[in-house]
Order: sequence, then C-alpha cells, then structure tokens
Amino acid sequence: MLIRALTLFRRAASASRFCPCATGRTPQYCTSAKNISIRDALTSQETGSNIRIRGWVRSVRSQKNLLFLHVSDGSSLQPLQVVANSDLNTRGLAFGCAVDVTGSLEKSPSQKQKVELQAQHVEVVGECNPVDFPFKIKERHSLEYIRQFPHLRCRTNSFSSLLRIRSEATAAIHSYFRDNGFVQIHTPIITSNDCEGAGELFQVEPSGNEHSLDKENPHFFSVPAYLTVSGQLHLEVMAGAFPAVYTFGPTFRAENSQSRRHLAEFYMAEAEISFIKSLEDLMKVMEDLFKTSTEHLLSHCAEDMGLFHKFISPGQREKVDLMLKSSFNVISYTEAIDILNRNSEQFTFKTEWGCDLQTEHEKFLVKHCGNVPVFVTDYPYDLKPFYARDNQDQPRHTAAAVDLLVPGVGELCGGSLREERLELLKTRLARAGLEDTYAWYLQLRQFGSVPHGGFGMGFERYLQCVLGVNNIKDTIPFARSSRSCLL
Repeated sequence: MLIRALTLFRRAASASRFCPCATGRTPQYCTSAKNISIRDALTSQETGSNIRIRGWVRSVRSQKNLLFLHVSDGSSLQPLQVVANSDLNTRGLAFGCAVDVTGSLEKSPSQKQKVELQAQHVEVVGECNPVDFPFKIKERHSLEYIRQFPHLRCRTNSFSSLLRIRSEATAAIHSYFRDNGFVQIHTPIITSNDCEGAGELFQVEPSGNEHSLDKENPHFFSVPAYLTVSGQLHLEVMAGAFPAVYTFGPTFRAENSQSRRHLAEFYMAEAEISFIKSLEDLMKVMEDLFKTSTEHLLSHCAEDMGLFHKFISPGQREKVDLMLKSSFNVISYTEAIDILNRNSEQFTFKTEWGCDLQTEHEKFLVKHCGNVPVFVTDYPYDLKPFYARDNQDQPRHTAAAVDLLVPGVGELCGGSLREERLELLKTRLARAGLEDTYAWYLQLRQFGSVPHGGFGMGFERYLQCVLGVNNIKDTIPFARSSRSCLL
C-alpha cells in the first residue's frame, strides 16, 4: 500500500506540472510537442519528451486526484494510458469521445505497460454520449452485433484489428508479386466482357435519360457495359508483352445470395503468367502467395491476429500453422468425385461426374485431406469457361483447370491454363456464338501467342481462412450483398 501511495503521489506531482513555455493563469500546452501515433508512443524509448496524441477514449477512470484515460487512435490494438490531474477532467470527457492530449511521455510504474503519457493538456475535440453510443465500455460485442452499425464498427477493437490486418495483407500481396517480378496492371472496372460467362453482371448506364434519346443505340458506351467480374481477360492482353502480370482490385457479381461466403462486391488478387505449360507451375505460385502473405501477417500483425485467434476463433492459429508447414494436397476432379461417392455422408447436392462441386463437397474434401488445403485439378471441360485449355483426353473430356480449397471456406482460388491454340479456341467460341464478340481475343493468339495461365484469389475469403471468421461480411469495411447496401 505504501508503494502504491508513493506511486500515486509521484504521478499527481508530475501531472500537476505544466510545460515551461506555459504562461498566464490558464494552462497552456507546449506548441513544440511532437505529434506521434499511439503505436509509436508505446514503443518509444524517448521518455521525458513532450508529445501530442489525438484519438478516441476507450475508458475513463477517476482515482483521488488523478484521472486515468485509455486512448486509441487506430494505429495499434493496445491503447496508451494517459494520467492527468483531476483538474483536467473537462466537460464531455467520456468513453467514445475524441481528445487531443499533450504531455510528457514517461516510464510507467505499472507492469501492464512500459510507458504512459502524463498529461499537461486535455481537450475534448468531439463529445460522445456513452448512454446512446451502441458500444458499451465493459461489454465484448459479437461480430454479428457490430455488423448492424457499419458506420461505427471501426471504433471496436475487433473491427479495427480486422482493418489493420486487411491493410497489411494488401501490402503483403503487392509485395509478393513485386518481389517475384510481376508487373501490376490497373484493369478497368467498367467492361464490355463477361469473363466468367455466368451472366451474373451489373449493367452500367447513366441514371438520367438524356443519353437514351438515340433509339438505335441507347447505350452510353455504345455497347452494353458492366461492372467487372474479373480482370483476367485484360491481364491476358498484357501477358502478351510481360512474362508476369497481376491486378488487385474490386470485382462484382450480381449473385442473388445472402450466404456467409458471398458478396456482391469483393476484392480479387489475379495473376497471369506467360510461358508456363503445366498446372504444377501455376499451383506453385498459388501456394507460395498464400503462405508468404500469411507468414507476413503473423509476423507484422501478431497482436491483431492474436485477438482473432484467441477471442473470435479459438484454435484457428493451430489450423493456420498446419497449413503453413504442410505441402498442399493435389487430387483430380475425378478422384474428388470418387472420394465423395465412397463416403457415408449424405450430401444435399449430388456427386455425379460432371456436376460442379458445391461448398459442402469442398469442405468435406479438405477435411478428408487432413484439414490441409487441397488443389482439385482437371475439371470437366463443359464446366469451365471458353478460355480454359482443352486437355483433349478421352473418354472423359477435361480442361486444365484448378481450384484451391481451404479449411472453413471451400474454394479460395480458381485458375487454369489458357487455350493458346487458335483453331480449338475458334471452335469453342463459334459453338457458343461468341466468335464476333471475342474477335480481339482470337487476335491475341495470332500475333506472338505463348502458352500461359493464371488464377484469381478472393481476398475476403483469404481473410476468412486465416482469421477463422465465419461470415465474409465481417472481413470488408462496407459489405454489399443481395438486398443490402448500407451507406
């Protein structure tokens, strides 16, 4: 008790001092104080320096003549403790409010943190009524609950951690491609192509009717235009000039689904590689991208990743470690169908050769393979788009296509070798009535074409996989899905 009393006395004495440059009867804060993020303050070795932080109050506690605040600015999961004289307890200083604090960064006597800010000036920049604020100071809110407040959920620990992880994962993916010689291509968001051929497109037209006066051609772009479902075809154009290209941006699917694994707007990392002739070459890049990006997150976002692995998805870290240390499995589509048909589990969807694999099938296959990611190769030719390379095998006709299935999610990546043989490609496009539409695509095969292939990885599904998040809507800042477009 004596030691604690002495500690409080020293804090009170220190907090009552003002910067030497203060003048007059009203306390002033030092204008020479260094603006610093809370993350940098927590790791700073420069104790005794005057600093200025700005952020939001996570907790307020009064004790005798002292006031204790925990302030966060989004730069780290850990807040900075601010110790202030009770005289600085101004009107509006409450949980959730925004503050501007100046003071001296000092070594903390508490074992819970290395440093604390002994405040000389506290200004409430923006008030917050804690009674009306939907998040309460001592409650741990579920992801389902905070999803109701897309405009406020970034204030919570869990979602601010998600956003920092998302930012770092974006940097990790860019870094992987850059370090491996890929050139980034900004593929268009508005396109006249349906890359996937599934017809799940959002059409783009002006909201007014001034552009529809031309009855012969009412389209703004002179042709029907859509939000992109993939940047792949545009990457294939660039693969005729660069050996390795990639894009990373938003894609859109008008899929009428409200499931836990579908969004109408999501992000995709897509790559296209020239001069490759085997799916093995493509699978190596896919596996390396997954493992390199995940290892980066575990080393650069340890605290934020730990929050998810401890409180939101206990046991997920062990699953991630298993994925990182294991070589990914490889099975053919035909083998996958045999595995599904040999098991005793009852599936909702049929498992005949020629049927597309559903989520329940994908998750079962991953579990069957020891909860290690698995590549499924050589799908039925008729299941894949026109650009997938024909294996020309008999009696079962397959394409050189591959999907990467991961625990808890199912399909994470999809890719294929592209059909570089002009006559085969012409035949397939003609059969689909698309020869005129994709005349430009055929020309790519006429002028210096090379064997090539590529893949796309769903970014939000990747975050679901490494974090153990059950609902994909909790991995993106503003979720867009069927019948839901808040903000």
